[in-house]
Amino acid sequence: MATYSFVTRWEIRAPIEAVWEELFHSERWPRWWKGLQQVVELQGGDPQRIGCVRRFTWTGWLPYTLIVDMRITRVEPPVALESLASGELEGRGLCRLSRSHHGTTVRYDWEIRTTKRWMNWLGPVARPLFAWNHDVVMRWGGGGLARLLEDQREA
Repeated sequence: MATYSFVTRWEIRAPIEAVWEELFHSERWPRWWKGLQQVVELQGGDPQRIGCVRRFTWTGWLPYTLIVDMRITRVEPPVALESLASGELEGRGLCRLSRSHHGTTVRYDWEIRTTKRWMNWLGPVARPLFAWNHDVVMRWGGGGLARLLEDQREA
């Protein structure tokens, strides 16, 4: 399996509570996150959603789809959300939020390995393309979230 380590930062001009509200409710992400085709809850969690499992179907700029199940393992409103990934990607994601001068800084650390045979086979030569595709999808997410919260502020 090919392993990847990504760090994404978003600067969102909105209060941390508003950013947390949208990030915590991943069932709403397809409304504002281009590339996210579907989110399906497979298993409920406790009242904080610890143990909740959701299946995410992603597409990017490159012509492939990834289906990833995410199990929430840590919830610390409004500053941290951690999940374990399984399926076509395996690993761990940690989303941390902090207050900034202009609103909220979101940092997402994503430590994963691919399980699709063709991705592992192409990994040694296609790694820069896979990383670029990941960055594109994450930019779509940051831009979509920023637009959503800006529209809410102006309404």
